[in-house]
Amino acid sequence: MKPSSAAPLPPSSDTRISPDALFARTPDLADPDTNRLRAAVRRYFLDTADRYESLFQCLANDEAYVVKPISLRHPLIFYFGHTATFFVNKLMLTRLIDQRLDHRMESIFAVGVDEMSWDDLDDAHYDWPSVAEVQAYRDRVRALVLDLIDHAPLQSPINWQNPWWAIVMGIEHERIHLETSSVLIRQHALKYVRAVPGWAPLPDSGGEPPANELARVPAGTVQVGKAFDDPQYGWDNEYGTHTARIESFEAARLLVSNREYLAFVEAGGYRNHRDWTEEGRQWLAYSQAEHPTFWVKKTQGWYLRLMTEEIPMPWSWPVEVNYLEAKAFCNWKAAETGQPVRLPTEDEWYRLYDAAGLSDPGDEPCAANLHLDHGASSCPVDTWRHGEWYDVVGNVWQWTETPTYPFDGFDVHPIYDDFTTPTFDGRHNLIKGGSWISCGNEAVRASRYAFRRHFFQHAGFRYVVSHVPAEAPAAYYETDKLMSEYAEFHYGDSYFGVPNFPQALAQRAIEAMGDRPRRRALDLGCASGRATFELARAFEQVTGVDFSARFINQGVQLIQTGQLRYTLADEGELVSYKARTLADLGLHDTLGRVEFFQGDACNLKPQYTGYDLVLAANLIDRLYDPARFLEQIHERIVPGGLLLIASPYTWLEEHTPRASWLGGFKKDAENYTTLDGLKDRLAPHFRLLGEPADVPFVIRETRRKFQHTLSELTIWERL
Repeated sequence: MKPSSAAPLPPSSDTRISPDALFARTPDLADPDTNRLRAAVRRYFLDTADRYESLFQCLANDEAYVVKPISLRHPLIFYFGHTATFFVNKLMLTRLIDQRLDHRMESIFAVGVDEMSWDDLDDAHYDWPSVAEVQAYRDRVRALVLDLIDHAPLQSPINWQNPWWAIVMGIEHERIHLETSSVLIRQHALKYVRAVPGWAPLPDSGGEPPANELARVPAGTVQVGKAFDDPQYGWDNEYGTHTARIESFEAARLLVSNREYLAFVEAGGYRNHRDWTEEGRQWLAYSQAEHPTFWVKKTQGWYLRLMTEEIPMPWSWPVEVNYLEAKAFCNWKAAETGQPVRLPTEDEWYRLYDAAGLSDPGDEPCAANLHLDHGASSCPVDTWRHGEWYDVVGNVWQWTETPTYPFDGFDVHPIYDDFTTPTFDGRHNLIKGGSWISCGNEAVRASRYAFRRHFFQHAGFRYVVSHVPAEAPAAYYETDKLMSEYAEFHYGDSYFGVPNFPQALAQRAIEAMGDRPRRRALDLGCASGRATFELARAFEQVTGVDFSARFINQGVQLIQTGQLRYTLADEGELVSYKARTLADLGLHDTLGRVEFFQGDACNLKPQYTGYDLVLAANLIDRLYDPARFLEQIHERIVPGGLLLIASPYTWLEEHTPRASWLGGFKKDAENYTTLDGLKDRLAPHFRLLGEPADVPFVIRETRRKFQHTLSELTIWERL
């Protein structure tokens, strides 16, 4: 990152740091020299893994790993194992490996990093492994990834289609959790943390910050969005195109410091709810907050909680708050000054970045408190000057008014389809600029990270003054072709007289139950969730599980809002807009009996058991190991319970390795069908009830193009 020519570097920057000593930057993935590219990825992986494990040395004992720092997140043992499991899961999907390292670890540590409805945060469901076991597992994953980096075939560039994208994705994912785990350590009780030399905070000078002033940002055009052949790694939400014309506005030269924010606290900002949004008032009622969460009031005065200690309040450091607090401060300041004070939009932050003349981190130490180049904490808000402003990047993240949304041309990566799409809900606001610990992709201009508005990161804010209202992106309609087709398939119209497929299967399942108990049902491979709701007409509790959070999110939206909105392709660029509600479908009364979780049908968590019915619709020919699924599914069903399997038996190697197909080939010179395979695999624990039946379904692609398919339904009784 180049400093502004008007910005003298702080005295500490005179100490030269060798490029080799800097925390590795995100590499050039288009380097044509594959030996050099291997070496860059290798260093990037090892630097990241070593730094991540060193962070957990800040935990004082093994108990600190399994006690939750906050109720809304898993204990830290989860995050210690999660980033390693992520590598295995993504390498499996790209076929760089063909078998798991540890089914138990990879079940426990797969999902649960955000407060999503499908996250399973109930500790009763987990028998956490020991710290030593997780470290041993991490060591195995490290050896596996290094072996791939050293020996797997490599072609440059490493782009979306290259299997090596999964390796770089795993590294960048761990760098994200380097930061989020540091926040959780900071939220832990002091008895669970300890000081570690490599994570020492910067010293506080004890000085006061200068008065904050405004500087005008000239009008200009913002252009953002990556091309898919960009040589730098990016997450899905960075790709596509977005252009906006930004009117001139004024931006505070400094981030809001602890001292500047104290005026809001002392003015009764947390007691007087006038300046808070409705969501903010709800958070205040829940949290009972009276000041920023990292402030500590003692008899001798205010202190600030850092990662592993509390220090006398550094008034010149930036305040760290969630969006709701930042928004309330801006509303208060607007009332105090009579000016239109608010948080910047994402586009305004980009305009500020460009006006400050900044660029991405390079081979020299950052001219900002960024990328762990200068220490493990914030620093005074007037340390790093960027043009007319300070800390346009670095020190702490900066909240914006903008809920995250997709750029034009947005697409999801096939091996991580739920990185961003679950946050397109109007509840996750973008943060910009990075913090002292933000590194790799987090530290570049193109990065786009969003968090729930009540969450805490190392995040503060800068305010702007503008008469132009901060407009949120248009209300979100699902526009992804596949997701829209499934929304219509599950909740839309029927075509050519063919009944709704998920509804028809649920009705057949309920009829097949007869006089059997109807307590609990599992809709496995639930996709968008229609059958889950339909089963809840008859069952006391129904759980929908799917590998894809994108699909689950449609069911979750119906639970949370009662409505699902999506676009349908009609012809060329022409689309139609549709909305469905649970009330429209007669399913509103099922709300309290339905839940959705993300999971792997071939490696289900242990709590998914004791079901009277399991429905597996159009699932088995999409599994990477269908035999494993069939051989273990009896463990999930009570004796006398039913298993319904429906499938068109469309075996494709892109989903299931040829050697793992259940049927559809010659065996002993005779035709061996999938039904034959089902009978052979299920015979030890099930008996087939009646004859197989064809259940038709239609998927609408455009107004004039439809898929008509027959799914064979078999019903099995658990012995």
